[in-house]
Amino acid sequence: MKRSIVHLLVIVLAAAPFASSALDLEKLLKHKKEIKELKKAIFGFKDSEMIQIGDDAAAKLFGAAPLVNDPALQAYVNRLGRWLALHSSKPNLPWSFGVLDDNEINAFALPGGRILVTRGLLMRCRDESELAGVLAHEISHVSEKHHEPALRKDKGFNVLSEAYKEREKEKGRENRAKIGNAVVEAVFIRGFDRDQEYAADRHGVVIAARAGYDPYGLASFLQTLSSINPQDNVIKLMKSTHPEPKDRLNKLMQAMDGRMDQFAHQPKLPERYSVVMKAHLATIGR
Repeated sequence: MKRSIVHLLVIVLAAAPFASSALDLEKLLKHKKEIKELKKAIFGFKDSEMIQIGDDAAAKLFGAAPLVNDPALQAYVNRLGRWLALHSSKPNLPWSFGVLDDNEINAFALPGGRILVTRGLLMRCRDESELAGVLAHEISHVSEKHHEPALRKDKGFNVLSEAYKEREKEKGRENRAKIGNAVVEAVFIRGFDRDQEYAADRHGVVIAARAGYDPYGLASFLQTLSSINPQDNVIKLMKSTHPEPKDRLNKLMQAMDGRMDQFAHQPKLPERYSVVMKAHLATIGR
């Protein structure tokens, strides 16, 4: 796909009229530079750029739902998330994890390693292995670079190509704002591709198992999601950006097919999770 798009760009540029019939070397070199910049804008960013994009997108998200004011809960989720991230293919990203003050059930993966889950999601988890499975799923979106194809869709594609061209014009802040908007629209409104969601489930199970958790934690959480009334407001946004939980569960169980049974004895840690959540509930209303 990359090669076909690049070839198309070359053909378009070659067909563009030049000032003279003779080959204009200066313009040709200029077009080569534009192609190189556009390729980078379309096909990939450095980790440092993705981190900045994620930070800008997070700022927009916090405007709609701030973080839960519970330092102990935030520290717990951060410790768990960072431990899981160490077992991903991108352990050196500056991973950070936070809990949004929102009773809906949802989780978000931002470019560069920032992962956010809602309080509503935590309330539906029954043990630490379920939360580990959810966080590992979101980590996989980042480590597998699922944001880049999502951003190339529709407006995301145009925004990125135009924003990258403006980088050399000292419009860095405006550029990042545009890309941040594209991230919010691509990830939080339209979501990832179904195949990316299924892939993140598969990768997430492996990460959780590597980190020492029962690999069936994510499957258990998907069962919980499947039991919720589809019309319930707590799950509407997640359902609009994800495949049906039962479809995810079926795909995941087919992929696992007993291969992870050797790790099924690994801990779920319901007691520890219960202690954390009870302590959090005690802080509400203080």
